[in-house]
Amino acid sequence: MGSSHEYVFVGCYTGDKGGEGDGITLLRRDPVTGDLTRLGLAARTPSPSFLAQHPTLPVLYAVNELEQGTISAFSVAPDCSLTPLTVRPTGGADPCHLAVTADGRHLVVANYASGSVSVHPLDAEGVPGERCDSLTLSGTGPDAERQAGPHAHQVVPDGADVLISDLGSDRVWRSRLDPNTGRLGLPEPAVEAKPGTGPRHLLRSADGALLLVGELSGTLSWYRPAGTPVLEPRGEIAASTSDGQVFPSEITMGRDGRFVYVANRGPDTVSTFAWDGDSVTLVAEVPVGGVWPRHMVLLGDHLYVTNQRSHNVTIFRIDPETGIPGLQGEPTGEPTPTCLLRWNPPMIRP
Repeated sequence: MGSSHEYVFVGCYTGDKGGEGDGITLLRRDPVTGDLTRLGLAARTPSPSFLAQHPTLPVLYAVNELEQGTISAFSVAPDCSLTPLTVRPTGGADPCHLAVTADGRHLVVANYASGSVSVHPLDAEGVPGERCDSLTLSGTGPDAERQAGPHAHQVVPDGADVLISDLGSDRVWRSRLDPNTGRLGLPEPAVEAKPGTGPRHLLRSADGALLLVGELSGTLSWYRPAGTPVLEPRGEIAASTSDGQVFPSEITMGRDGRFVYVANRGPDTVSTFAWDGDSVTLVAEVPVGGVWPRHMVLLGDHLYVTNQRSHNVTIFRIDPETGIPGLQGEPTGEPTPTCLLRWNPPMIRP
């Protein structure tokens, strides 16, 4: 684009989920200072609690986290205005995460309340069709209230597979996605977490380790391939040093892979961990400057955190040596924010 600005879309909860948002909003980011400017509402849509981008086309996808779950797709103009393309039912309840496969042919959706994963074919323009598959997970955990059944929390395309973190069964499942039919194979456990972990979000390190935050156990754990389908547990650490209840939400890694960041709801902090490929060491834990940090993204030298209950986005500058985030400037007011998506024009074909 040749512009000195970047753009960030914000997902939220709207009134149907007790939130105060109206839909997807747009922020402008100054890549030098890291400052954010709120540009306002980009699209009115119910509870777009998670957003994703097509790998090569100017198309944005949002879950609509409703009892009768749907996904919405929008085409994105060069000025980042949104034009609705379609709305499709997921066939599940409370979709909370979605991702596009690397080949751009399928959209995969995690339906939290129904513990299912739905797949939608994408046409040449990136527009989702009717659901072509639905995979319902099974399993329970020791937390009678939160783990009475499966709860798909995240879907991560991983080569030919999709990894599915399931808060309800203490598993990360692996399912093979057939690129021709869009159907998911029988799920097998990729991670068997400790009972009561409540897997929420995960990431893959460049060298193949899998790092996982447990929403119920308040832990960060990590796993490695060991020659079997199930990854081998290599360690676990408390996500926060707080005495009270801790509900980790998001995990992300610095560009050079040396530091891992975990957002902690409850104590309302971000923990910085040093990661050497084998072990994790807590370096610092800093307040987020808001309440209930739901999601965060690293952009350049800055970390941005959505604070769902204080209705703001806080900005941190990451110290390049220590990896520790320092709060910067004033928060940006944003109603019930739940997700940030940097719009990445260089990825988009002209």
